[in-house]
Amino acid sequence: MPAMTSGQRRQLWSGFWATSLGTLASRVLGLLRDMATASLLGLGEGGTMDALVIAFRVPNLLRRIFGEGALAASFLPAFTRAWEDQPRRAWQLLSVMFVWLTIMLTVFTLLGEAICAVLWRTSNDAATLELVGLSAALLPYMVFICLAAQASAALQALSQFRWPAFSPVLLNVCWLAAIWLVAPRFAPDKLAQAHVIAVAVLISGVLQLAVLLPPLVRLGYRLDYDWSASRAAFWQVARAMVPITLGLAVTQLNTLMDSLIAWTLSAEAGGRQTVAWLGDAVHYPMQSGAAAAIYYGERFYQFPVGILGQAIATVIYPLLSRHEARGDRAQIGIDLTLGLRLVWFTALPASLGIILVAQPLARVLFERGAFTTDDAIRAGRMMACYAAGVWAYCAIPVLVRGYYAVGDRITPARLGLVAVAINFVLNLTLIWPLAENGLAIATAIAAGVQVVWMTTTFSRIASPLEWRPLIRTLLRCAVAGAAMSLVVLGLKHFVLDSADASRMRQAVDLSLLIVAGMATYLGVAWLLGVDELRFLLGRRD
Repeated sequence: MPAMTSGQRRQLWSGFWATSLGTLASRVLGLLRDMATASLLGLGEGGTMDALVIAFRVPNLLRRIFGEGALAASFLPAFTRAWEDQPRRAWQLLSVMFVWLTIMLTVFTLLGEAICAVLWRTSNDAATLELVGLSAALLPYMVFICLAAQASAALQALSQFRWPAFSPVLLNVCWLAAIWLVAPRFAPDKLAQAHVIAVAVLISGVLQLAVLLPPLVRLGYRLDYDWSASRAAFWQVARAMVPITLGLAVTQLNTLMDSLIAWTLSAEAGGRQTVAWLGDAVHYPMQSGAAAAIYYGERFYQFPVGILGQAIATVIYPLLSRHEARGDRAQIGIDLTLGLRLVWFTALPASLGIILVAQPLARVLFERGAFTTDDAIRAGRMMACYAAGVWAYCAIPVLVRGYYAVGDRITPARLGLVAVAINFVLNLTLIWPLAENGLAIATAIAAGVQVVWMTTTFSRIASPLEWRPLIRTLLRCAVAGAAMSLVVLGLKHFVLDSADASRMRQAVDLSLLIVAGMATYLGVAWLLGVDELRFLLGRRD
């Protein structure tokens, strides 16, 4: 049974680190952006942050589907086959994709703007008008960001990971510039400030597309629209999009569902506390700010997912596709097992760490300006609840790409629909006793069920996984995670001993706690001989 070659190891290792470091830079700036946004708009005050979050969901969901999921997963095999046949055919396919994406996304945007115009003229509800206005401002963003995602997919297919990894940084740079430089000077109220942010998001989409085109041109790309030469490959990509979307976007769809339920079943501050369309017989299970709390909780679980899960999935997918092209199913199982081992080695401490320090972390990061102590408590609870599923959120994109590498698009879609159904039922069950926290717990449970089901099914129907190394990794990581938890819980009472300490003192104490936890986990993992740690350090497979 052939092992991964040294060249493949170098490609996987360098691709992982390029993608991870780019994503880390984006996430760190994203954290600064969330801190600035929290200070500017707060959580539940006036409902403006809720409206901005919901309005941003649709274009951002499409960005994740296209940039981190369905389009890249369906386009990459077709582009790779065309490239191996003749590079010009690959560039022709990319040109056709660019042209038709532009047409379809423009039509979709115009349709959305028309719907917003109708709602604007017919609605008298202030909260709805806020949402409609921000949605109209943000819809054009999806045209540019989805085209940028298409360019990223082509670069990744050619093992060029650096620019696709670093281009998302521009979103956070523009967002921060809007908050720090524009909104305080030219926007008189929170709604106007939210619109300033929306315009900055649109500008960032244009810039992200602009920085990705020059690397493509340097590789030889020129606009070469030839429908007859690319028609078969184009329809192959298009037909694969629907099942791939259902397989890859489950967590994003579940979070969108969480936000919409939070928006619908939250009472406005100072307004009606019972649900009118249920005959005023039932009280709202949530309060204003629930959608914003979901946003902050989601941002923290997306931090490790982007750095770990998406990075590993991005770099391992071309490798798995090449194994399938050579008919080497056994190697697919070996390398997918390695991907899962890397995911769980890195995701488990991230999951435990966020749960252990969620409350002090939320206070240190967000409690300032319009973001109150009560807001920080709500955000911290959501962070902890979502974090329970980090290990699963990180594994899903890796597992789904394993299925796609062997040509199976239906199984991930089918299991994804089951996960969406589980999440929906749990959402409507858990919000009554747990408020918005129930939405996050439901998403974590649904993701866990999905991962277990997908892993066992893949090993049974596609390519046997290496269960002994996988279980050995899980057990050793569990031991290291338990040691980390004991150290963090033991130090928590001594390090974070006063809620009245200055913000700087709290930040320093929290940093020491995090460093101690990480050092414990890595130290115990090293003593236990965890191979994944040595692999990530570039020492061995």
